[in-house]
Amino acid sequence: MDKLSPDLAIVKMYSAREEIYPREIKGRYASLRWICLWLTQLVFYGLPWLNWNGRQAVLFDLGARKFYIFGIVLWPQDFIYLAALLIISAYALFLFTAVAGRVWCGFACPQTVYTEIFLWIERRIEGTRSARMRLDRQSWSLQKALKKSGKHAAWAALSIWTGLSFVGYFTPIHALMGEVLAMGLGPWEAFWIAFYSFATYGNAGWMREQVCKYMCPYARFQSAMIDKDTLIITYDRQRGEPRGAKGKDAQNGDCIDCSMCVQVCPTGIDIRNGLQYECIGCAACIDACNSVMKKVESPPGLIRYSTERAITSRLSLAEMRRRVLRPRVLAYMALLVLIIAAFFTALAMRTPLKIDVIRDRGVMAREVEDGMIENVYRLRIMNTGETPHRFHISVAGIDSITLATPPEVDIDGATTRAIPVRVRINPGKGAHGSSTIVFEVTAVDDPAVEVREKAVFFVPR
Repeated sequence: MDKLSPDLAIVKMYSAREEIYPREIKGRYASLRWICLWLTQLVFYGLPWLNWNGRQAVLFDLGARKFYIFGIVLWPQDFIYLAALLIISAYALFLFTAVAGRVWCGFACPQTVYTEIFLWIERRIEGTRSARMRLDRQSWSLQKALKKSGKHAAWAALSIWTGLSFVGYFTPIHALMGEVLAMGLGPWEAFWIAFYSFATYGNAGWMREQVCKYMCPYARFQSAMIDKDTLIITYDRQRGEPRGAKGKDAQNGDCIDCSMCVQVCPTGIDIRNGLQYECIGCAACIDACNSVMKKVESPPGLIRYSTERAITSRLSLAEMRRRVLRPRVLAYMALLVLIIAAFFTALAMRTPLKIDVIRDRGVMAREVEDGMIENVYRLRIMNTGETPHRFHISVAGIDSITLATPPEVDIDGATTRAIPVRVRINPGKGAHGSSTIVFEVTAVDDPAVEVREKAVFFVPR
């Protein structure tokens, strides 16, 4: 085989992952990340335990096909509201990205949040960055085994609790915990607890930055949503270069090349190389650089939230802020406001009553006593609210049309009931063939709760 030309180089398509040991840092953005972490986890872990009207406040009961969200009960027919929520979330993400880049990834994304929690556990058990690096280089010993097993036991406990909390949104949490204590979990609950626990343990404990770099699609298409006026984490090259120790060379910039910004980065990148898709916008490098600038008595902001235009054109803070409300941002804001307004208006005007009218397919029409013509229907009445009501049923559309069944029915809250209804007209009334009639169902105790539904009345020739 011929030797390779000296001008050729071998490029590996995939290289083994190098372990990243993020250094712990304190600062404004680190505190903000922890505030977001506490808020998101208090909501996630706490919501299943809240009660509302004698039931779980937030429960997605797939078996009963009901979604309970505080005082709202959503049914499969209300899928439009879920679609609206997804659209609102998408436009909110577009807006946040256009204004401040990957701020969602850095402060509120579950992958970031749980990685931060797992790293905190790791630091408490294994020590600082240098201590963890030394521990991994050491050969196995009793001390190393105890630290590693303790860390993984804590990770596993948190992962299992996370899996239980997740399933608690679909199975009432109190009943679920009773089943766990009694070792009587059903197969689906056990599967999803194990699945979500394993996903949390694997993603936050082992894969970490690989999820953000290789699995998350957001990193790939974020460039389509940012422009030169988007706030991103930037390194001020004009101020920082050339790098070097202070005092040794008067030509050196403010960057002393301490690599602290690299050591604190959870994805292991060097922000001084410019914007990279691996950057999740957590701002840990800003806190690290500002702490170093304070020690060397240089002004903060060598690494900061800024825009590409502000860095290249040396815009002031006021000038940069004035460019925030640009056409793209205004369009996202307008659409988001309109969709949110429409969503809450529709939700507020939503009638907690739905009916479906089903004709009796066995008999199209029949003649009963006194020559009256009768059609039989089945009314499926859904009381989508949680308040029980007595409903009055009436029918109109043909002269002399009337009900031959009791006109009132009691239906409990958040239940569906099928009511057989017989409708009659006097002989000689109504045109031969099919005619349109209207059923009206009204709550006796609240006339505002009212629904009309069309149906067809058949008169034989």
